[in-house]
Amino acid sequence: MKITTSTSRRDFLKTSVTATLAGLALPAVFQELARAQTPGPNSRLGVGFIGCGGRAGSHMDMLEGLKKNSNLPLEFVAVCDVYRPHAERAKQRLGAGFLCMDHRELLARKDVDLVCIATPDHHHGYQALDALQAGKHVYCEKPVTHWRQFELTRKLADAAAQSPCAFQLGTQAMSDGAWHQMKKLVKEGLIGRPLFGETGFFRVGDWGERGMPVDDPQAKPGPDLNWEAFLGDAPKRDFSVDRFFRWRLFEDYAGGPVTDLYPHCLTQVVDILGVGFPETVVAVAGIHRYNYELREVPDTINLLAQYPEKVTISVLGTQANDYNATPLRGAGQRCPVIRGWEGSLAIDKNNKEIVFTGVREGQGKADQRFPIERGEDNTAHWRNLIECAQNGRKDTWSPMDLAFRTQTVLQMAALGAKQGKVAHFDAAQRQILL
Repeated sequence: MKITTSTSRRDFLKTSVTATLAGLALPAVFQELARAQTPGPNSRLGVGFIGCGGRAGSHMDMLEGLKKNSNLPLEFVAVCDVYRPHAERAKQRLGAGFLCMDHRELLARKDVDLVCIATPDHHHGYQALDALQAGKHVYCEKPVTHWRQFELTRKLADAAAQSPCAFQLGTQAMSDGAWHQMKKLVKEGLIGRPLFGETGFFRVGDWGERGMPVDDPQAKPGPDLNWEAFLGDAPKRDFSVDRFFRWRLFEDYAGGPVTDLYPHCLTQVVDILGVGFPETVVAVAGIHRYNYELREVPDTINLLAQYPEKVTISVLGTQANDYNATPLRGAGQRCPVIRGWEGSLAIDKNNKEIVFTGVREGQGKADQRFPIERGEDNTAHWRNLIECAQNGRKDTWSPMDLAFRTQTVLQMAALGAKQGKVAHFDAAQRQILL
């Protein structure tokens, strides 16, 4: 079985900006965008928010702080949400001059230079693709795509590679200096040939039923709530306030820990080890604690990914237990251990140093310690994107090419676990095979 497409509702794509540009070669589109851009360190950046719910509110906090405390030339110009009360609240808070319920209207505005995408998972990829093709810099919440949207992940990766615009995935753990230092040490050969990366994410908490309250139990589709737009390419369903407000519970719109949490811990391991795409991914998943009527997505999933570079990565985790044997750098996020032929890298229990431990057979390398230069900082993650956008750079801390390699592992795991099969990757055709 080849996994090449994710769209069960093709009409959704036909109404997107993607279709508007379908007759043009992507490189030509992006060449024109590049000629139109005039970046500079003092350039004004008009910011638009696609999605104005709870997570978007956190991004607004950070950007308001950057504007006030760092004198960055940010202007909040537009807000968009398929639920008008969310958009109205954001418009009033930010003093934005434009409100819409269709993200294409926001992207058509010339005063929008950068967008923050904080919508349900199954919209991220489409909106990010449309934004790049409209010439906007992108901050996109994780996961970059839904677990069933592998073809969209691939299309977005190609578009981001060709676009002159900067892209940052909201895996804010990538702002942590520890991972960049580890990557450098591995590249310099300290651990010898890379062999194994282990990581995980352990929490207690159900962010579906209890963490996503129903804003209005009486809400109904209409002028202030676009149910069809919310569904997007997902299966057509009758309206439900739970599906709309508590969408993380349902596999049509979310995937549980594998896509909700694991981008935060796997991204840096893929980056540190410098691997491409896996040959094989095997995963098992289930609902082990939060077993109630509404929940469809797993609360526990464990995976192994085998790479052609003869590297293995393991990701273990659950939402049912929060014990971590290693230090945490982020809520529930286990610090990775990176193993090679000549030694291993880990984070010391003081959480302030990277520790290198040489192999003990023969005359191994001496143990070493490296002070960690900086910790995780979501505001710095935003600043990194803004600086890239201002200076015509694309080397963000969490770029789309890294997101592609990471998300492919997670999509293979989700698909394989759901079908009880081993997932393989055809690198030549860039396809998932089950």
